[in-house]
Amino acid sequence: MGMQRKQFPAIDPSIAPQQGVTRDGQPLSYNRAPAEDLAPWIARLYATKVAMPASHTLSCGLFNDTACLRIQLAGEWTAQTATGPEAFGTAALFFGPHSHLMPVTVTGSFISLGLALRPGACTALRGPRIGEFLDRLVPIDMVAPPGDRLLAMLDPEGAPEDWLQALEARVRKRVEHLGSPVPDPIVSRFEEITFRNPAMTVSEAAAECGVDRRKLERLVSRDFGLPPKQVLRRARALDMASHLRGVADSTEGEELALRYYDESHLIHEFTELFGMSPGQFVRTPQPILTLALESRQARRLEALNRIAPGQSRPWE
Repeated sequence: MGMQRKQFPAIDPSIAPQQGVTRDGQPLSYNRAPAEDLAPWIARLYATKVAMPASHTLSCGLFNDTACLRIQLAGEWTAQTATGPEAFGTAALFFGPHSHLMPVTVTGSFISLGLALRPGACTALRGPRIGEFLDRLVPIDMVAPPGDRLLAMLDPEGAPEDWLQALEARVRKRVEHLGSPVPDPIVSRFEEITFRNPAMTVSEAAAECGVDRRKLERLVSRDFGLPPKQVLRRARALDMASHLRGVADSTEGEELALRYYDESHLIHEFTELFGMSPGQFVRTPQPILTLALESRQARRLEALNRIAPGQSRPWE
């Protein structure tokens, strides 16, 4: 069984991502690994600046496997969340992880930057309970005030790297204040499994983590917001989606397909999580989602020591 990545429509020519595009014309963000001293808590940082006509509305989605601090410095956004529709302009937001694709729209040119938190970071840093924010977003003031001060220190005309360093400084202050408590090593080990082999059974993952299944399920549910079986299922689908959008290591295509029993299994699981079949996903422009998938794939390859931080990525 194989799922070959097909040619898909390039992004609308009226959309101009400042950070460029992949070989296949898909948009890129500026994203990087955290500073070394923050690696136990921060998964990834990104900044995206896209020029669009003021009246242009882009409909797409987000699908993140981690909680995120997400700051919108420009653009008018909407999102369909677990608690209903949300609309916001310039805002500092806390996003919980997603169990499925979250539909979003943005109107006009937009600037988005963010910081993805590693599983267990919120627990270690006495932050929000992840499970309470699954498929939700809230103003950052509700979990880590004050958000207005954060927005005030981020100049929309500034440089992306300056923005990201400002976010890192905020997390560093919290880490140092609490005495640098790290996430549970069992949770970190399971996170690595989601990147390396999400086709593994929960029992196999528990054995590899050195705990019984019940303990793994408790820790993963606490720090990922979902049971381990769903976390592994989501990781498989996100890797496949990255391959289909051309932001994955193309040499992995066959291996990613073999994580599913057969093509009907792939279609069923993918459709359940993304709301469309793999074929529809290829044919539908996904610029915002592609940005998030590319950032996650870069993080995954770095976590698996397949590429070094800052090294050119296979899709570039």
